[in-house]
Amino acid sequence: LQSASEEPLVCRSEGTPEKPLYHPCVCTGSIKFIHQECLVQWLKHSRKEYCELCKHRFAFTPIYSPDMPSRLPIQDIFAGLVTSIGTAIRYWFHYTLVAFAWLGVVPLTACRIYKCLFTGSVSSLLTLPLDMLSTENLLADCLQGCFVVTCTLCAFISLVWLREQIVHGGAPQWLEQNQQQAINGVGQQNEGVGNAGAENAVLDQPVDQPAENVVVGENPEILEEQPDEEEEDNEDEEDVVVEDAADANNGGQDDMNWNALEWDRAAEELTWERVSMTYTFRNTLFLEHVFWVVSLNTLFILVFAFCPYHIGHFSIVGLGFEEYVQASHFEGLITTIVGYVLLAVSLIVSHGVAALVKFQRSRRLLGVCYIVVKVSLLVVVEIGVFPLICGWWLDICSLVRLAFWGKPLLLFYFAVMILFERSYTVLRPGVLWFLRNLNDPDFNPVQEMIHLPIYRHLRRFILSVIVFGSIVLLMLWLPIRIIKYLLPHFLPYNVMLYSDAPVSELSLELLLLQVVLPALLEQGHTRQWLKGLVRGWTVTAGYLLDLHSYLLGDQEENENNANQQPNNQPARNNNAIPVVGEGLHAAHQAILQQGGPVGFQPYHRPLKFPLRIFLLIIFMCITLLIASLICLTLPVFAGRWLMSFWTGTAKIHELYTAACGLYVCWLTIRAVTVLVAWMPQGRQVIFQKVKEWSLMIMKTLIVAALLAGVVPLLLGLLFELVIVAPLRVPLDQTPLFYPWQDWALGVLHAKIIAAITLMGPQWWLKTVIEQVYANGIRNIDLHFIIQKLAAPVISVLLLSLCVPYIVASGVTPLLGVTPEMQNLVQRRIYPFLLMVVVLMGILSFQIRQFKRLYEHIKNDKYLVGQRLVNYERKTGKTGTSPSPPQSSQE
Repeated sequence: LQSASEEPLVCRSEGTPEKPLYHPCVCTGSIKFIHQECLVQWLKHSRKEYCELCKHRFAFTPIYSPDMPSRLPIQDIFAGLVTSIGTAIRYWFHYTLVAFAWLGVVPLTACRIYKCLFTGSVSSLLTLPLDMLSTENLLADCLQGCFVVTCTLCAFISLVWLREQIVHGGAPQWLEQNQQQAINGVGQQNEGVGNAGAENAVLDQPVDQPAENVVVGENPEILEEQPDEEEEDNEDEEDVVVEDAADANNGGQDDMNWNALEWDRAAEELTWERVSMTYTFRNTLFLEHVFWVVSLNTLFILVFAFCPYHIGHFSIVGLGFEEYVQASHFEGLITTIVGYVLLAVSLIVSHGVAALVKFQRSRRLLGVCYIVVKVSLLVVVEIGVFPLICGWWLDICSLVRLAFWGKPLLLFYFAVMILFERSYTVLRPGVLWFLRNLNDPDFNPVQEMIHLPIYRHLRRFILSVIVFGSIVLLMLWLPIRIIKYLLPHFLPYNVMLYSDAPVSELSLELLLLQVVLPALLEQGHTRQWLKGLVRGWTVTAGYLLDLHSYLLGDQEENENNANQQPNNQPARNNNAIPVVGEGLHAAHQAILQQGGPVGFQPYHRPLKFPLRIFLLIIFMCITLLIASLICLTLPVFAGRWLMSFWTGTAKIHELYTAACGLYVCWLTIRAVTVLVAWMPQGRQVIFQKVKEWSLMIMKTLIVAALLAGVVPLLLGLLFELVIVAPLRVPLDQTPLFYPWQDWALGVLHAKIIAAITLMGPQWWLKTVIEQVYANGIRNIDLHFIIQKLAAPVISVLLLSLCVPYIVASGVTPLLGVTPEMQNLVQRRIYPFLLMVVVLMGILSFQIRQFKRLYEHIKNDKYLVGQRLVNYERKTGKTGTSPSPPQSSQE
């Protein structure tokens, strides 16, 4: 084997006693033979450990020195063990110091600096060094400090991300226009100075030489390269005056070209590489990074918390609104927001003053600071204020008046978001202009916050609050009032949990989040059905009110009628940017498209358009009211009726009844839609389909009973016996087990174990789960699931439950122990066996590590080379070649 560029891969030379030929892989023919030196060189070149043709991994057997003893001396093993222990202790000490610095020092200093700044006294600043060394409330201060550090880190990330958004998406138009105007003005001044300099220097210049050679201000980069040549050629005073004027104007040009958004120098110090270095500690250099992070935390606390809060506090106190702010129970939040608002106003005023006096750098910097404050305020409003207002209104409409469900906020947000998401995919672009489409790939909220003026954000915020509040009234408050009037005994829902109830609130929430909602979304095709309902309602409303073009768009009709437009008006371009007068929704769609505007899709405005829109809103309100009445009553009524056959007159938590009713309704609707789709195919096809689906449903029910019923129940019961019962139930009390609660906890644990298994290395359980998931419900293989998945898992869980019980209840009494000891064994055998299993795992791991250490010591002292191993085709195993001599590879 020679170099890869000049000679072939295989040397094609014959085998010799000094260099024999080996056949180390599964390849056949002449290509299976190779020299060991050639293979080793090729493996170094390709960086692979297997044959590129047959994918067989090459094997080498070690060659040790002849004087190697059969067993390593004790002193060699002891020396290697001491070295390994010393290395482990050094790493342990190093990482302990790192963990202490990042989980103790940094959060503690951040918390106490924060408290010192917000105490409002000078004495706290003087006693700050002593407070840092105080041992009072260490754990609480560390936890609070972690929150403070997280906030500062989020602020830093947000600033870097905002900087990237401004650099890539461009600054606002008002900031770019002012900069361009300033550059144009300075360019005109530079042209005048250049012409004057040309007139003074024309005496020393040739006649045919252009005057532009003396003009300054056109290109500052050229001017920086030319001063040396000008000093050598021109030494008179007039040229010196021209150069001084050029330098002055060039400095002004640099002021105009300075861009506050190009934070390259600052970004070099505040980069992710520097931050990530703080987590890769190989020496004490991380102490510098710790000090840097502590300084950064202090700076961010001062800039983003201390200054805005005190500005707002002094303003509120000066205006006399302190009592009202304290009565709101959100004193800190309101004071900080007021401070940010005042900062934004002061930045706007300062920016205007800087623009008037033509301080370009100050104007640019103030503009960027205003963008940062503006985006921060909008984020707080969108993420904090809007959900808070909606949550208050939802509680007022559901809790106070009607004693409704205690936690409806999450579910209601979930339903409304799905409704708006499906509406965006159906309606014409621009109809829901005041709401955000989170699934739009072109939607960039940060770019929108940067470019849109503040009054448009305020107007959309008010419209969003009105829309959400109206939906809450129509879908919660008014329907429940109607239900209480028509069905007095239907409400309130039974959501009370008693001490002797077989379920807990945690198990109910887990059941809701882990079973009900995922099943409805993944298996129930809820999104597709909801999209079909929204489209059907939109088409119906559009044709009833002649608003089909407004709701769904009518491009084909517009193209057909393009030649029939009166007064020879040109047809509207769908990709044109709308001008003023086409509506805020048109401008909104155009602004969002920064890279390539798609514009606003036109529509036909019928006669009495405002009246039709008003009727559309009334029709939508009636539809939402009817839909809400059905959703609030039908699933619960069906679930109560079905549960009554099982529990009789006992009260059941409404989560179970609602979940049962939802599944029944879903199955009914699904069966009806499937039968309607099968009707045109004939009776025989329907019978065949019913037979296939019945068989598939039976298989699915069996698999669900095993994997979603038995396995979670056994897993939850095992968790209860191993962890919960020993910690919560004393020895003199009898533990009570609730199957429903154990099953709900088992579902959560099963999902966590399945997720960890799928993310882990390849082994038999991961392979089986991936195969079952790939087959799906339609191609479900019952025999494969039972044999490969259900039977092994259930067997392991049953053995884990039964073996300790048999030992405690069957073997222990035969030993003649006291009843107290027998009770102790029964209650503690499960955690004891778990501890034994863990210790055995640790012991086996240490044995493997010792074997690796033993091999490492032996290879370091006595290994002299390696010999390639031939592949034995008959037995399918590898074995050493009988003939080759002691050819070794160092």
